[in-house]
Amino acid sequence: MKKGNIGVTTENIFPVIKKFLYSDHEIFLRELVSNAIDATQKLKTLSSCGEYKGELGDLKVSVSIDKKKGTLTVSDRGIGMTPEDIDKYINQIAFSGAEEFLEKYKDNANAIIGHFGLGFYSAFMVAKKVEIRSLSYKDGAKAVKWECDGSPEYSMEEINKDSRGTDIILYIDDENKDFLEQTRIDTLLKKYCRFLPVPVISGKEQEWKDGKYVDTDKDKVINETSPAWMKKPTELSDDDYLKFYHELYPGQDDPLFWIHLNVDYPFTLTGILFFPKIKNNFDINKNRIQLYCNQVFVTDSVEGVVPDFLMLLQGVIDSPDIPLNVSRSYLQSDAAVKKISTYITKKVSARLEEIFKSNRDEYEKKWDDIKIFIEYGMLSDEKFREAGKKFTLLKDTEGKYFTLDEYKQLIESTQTDKDGNLIHLYTNNPIAQYTYINSATEKGYSVLLMDGQLDNHFIGLLEQQIEKSQFVRVDSDVIDNLIRKENKKEVLLTTTQRNIMTGAFNSQIPPIEKAQFIVTFEAMSATDSPIIITQNEYMRRMKEMAAFQPGMDFYGDMPNSYNLIINTEHPLISKIRDDAEVNVANKLTPITKVIDDNNSKIAQIREANKNKALNDEDNKTISSLEEATKALRDDETRILSEYASKQPLIKQLIDLALLGNGLLSGEELNSFIRRSISLL
Repeated sequence: MKKGNIGVTTENIFPVIKKFLYSDHEIFLRELVSNAIDATQKLKTLSSCGEYKGELGDLKVSVSIDKKKGTLTVSDRGIGMTPEDIDKYINQIAFSGAEEFLEKYKDNANAIIGHFGLGFYSAFMVAKKVEIRSLSYKDGAKAVKWECDGSPEYSMEEINKDSRGTDIILYIDDENKDFLEQTRIDTLLKKYCRFLPVPVISGKEQEWKDGKYVDTDKDKVINETSPAWMKKPTELSDDDYLKFYHELYPGQDDPLFWIHLNVDYPFTLTGILFFPKIKNNFDINKNRIQLYCNQVFVTDSVEGVVPDFLMLLQGVIDSPDIPLNVSRSYLQSDAAVKKISTYITKKVSARLEEIFKSNRDEYEKKWDDIKIFIEYGMLSDEKFREAGKKFTLLKDTEGKYFTLDEYKQLIESTQTDKDGNLIHLYTNNPIAQYTYINSATEKGYSVLLMDGQLDNHFIGLLEQQIEKSQFVRVDSDVIDNLIRKENKKEVLLTTTQRNIMTGAFNSQIPPIEKAQFIVTFEAMSATDSPIIITQNEYMRRMKEMAAFQPGMDFYGDMPNSYNLIINTEHPLISKIRDDAEVNVANKLTPITKVIDDNNSKIAQIREANKNKALNDEDNKTISSLEEATKALRDDETRILSEYASKQPLIKQLIDLALLGNGLLSGEELNSFIRRSISLL
């Protein structure tokens, strides 16, 4: 028997492994099974090139549990090891600088294992003793047993072993007895080993018997050795892709599209990415894509490998150019990984363009579901943005789809305003904004449907990308103002008429939470609505964006600002104007004259003292005049309010406009209904 110390310069590596790798201790199983797979694959390679002429036999890796002995064993029938191999690969660890090592890698188990070749030693995270029993494939080789109890000391001796390969026997310590439970091992094998290229056996298949599941004599194979992404696209049908998708994501709807990745230069990369059908809630789940290295599961945190906008996708990526043991910082900084990320973006955009060109009808049918991917990509990735212009679609309220260029050609002749700006009208709620849409379409204009979760941001991007273009929601102003073809028609109201109408209508607008109204006047057509309510495009966009972006609370807290636009050309408005002037003008004229006189006196005092500070007497005079003016304005408001409250037509027109915008409810809606019946 040979005894010795493991070649490591720290006093004891094992407390380090147990302490600093504890949070990731389950990966020991991945490491040991991966080593067993490697040994098996190496034997296949030696056999194929004639260096090994013996029988391969049943090549498989088995993981077995013996609860009585407290052991977990990983066995393979691969190349095995000689005593010299164990000395080289087990007894020598390229390891130095203990303090620096601990500081650098204390939070990163994968980095420790991968950086220092400690895959095998991860076994000591869960074992108090580890035993290796191995017989090399080489002619005349003797079987060897290596044993270590978690100290730097080991023993190695020759033993009898009938079969080629290696058994790694872990004597599980008291803190990790859960690894002696078959269900726990099955879960880990399913997570890390479900697509390994060599059959992995663990436990027995079960059947339902006498009211419970019992083991059969048949070994349970954990993995699919030839997963879909390792095959050529020509070998797979649509059903094969769908079957694979549902194996990965049970219970989900069929994906919309999929992209099969297969490249061997300048790096090796295979995989399948699926476009899932996203529900109404916009939720970016960053654990949708699984990263593999030679069919060994690495991580489902693929930031850095997959562009951020494609994190909405699902599927598998496999590349041997991404080391099995990677840290997140490695993924973010490695040059090869960045090239892979760029390639995936290019491949996805090329595939989408291909689908669009080859089967546009099918693409249009799925557009409403995939638009969130496309818009997110164009908003966040410059290269994808350029490619995306070719297959991004706009949908109008009639359900027709257009590329960006097609839509520009459609509206260029009709929706270019007098200043040469191309005006894109849109709605985000075709039912609530039906009246405004109808006004636009009656003039021969097209209205886009922009009701997606990212459309508010996407509109801003399109305004930057399409020269001299504006996107305006169809209810943000009267249609003639949205696409101004000529100068506005003059509003023919005297100052007295304007003041009377403003005060009368203002007094009858009901209080609405988080809403404020500004009464304005437009000389529209006599056949247009008497009153139209619009919402400022800029302020509304800012408020909507505030809901998504931190730091914009200022806009989010502001009330919704609406314009109550009075159509001065409508007969009903003319009737209200004339009646109001007859009934209240004589009451308001003397008040208005005094207000004007007061304002004139205040202006004279300020002008006389524009280059010096006001004295106490002047300040007192101005203050007195301002108080008197305020009282007079209150009288004006009272007179107009008393008059308007007795004119049901004013209130009725306001409520009709509010109702058309979904702003009338509760008691005010009930009053409107009762008033409508009374007027009828």
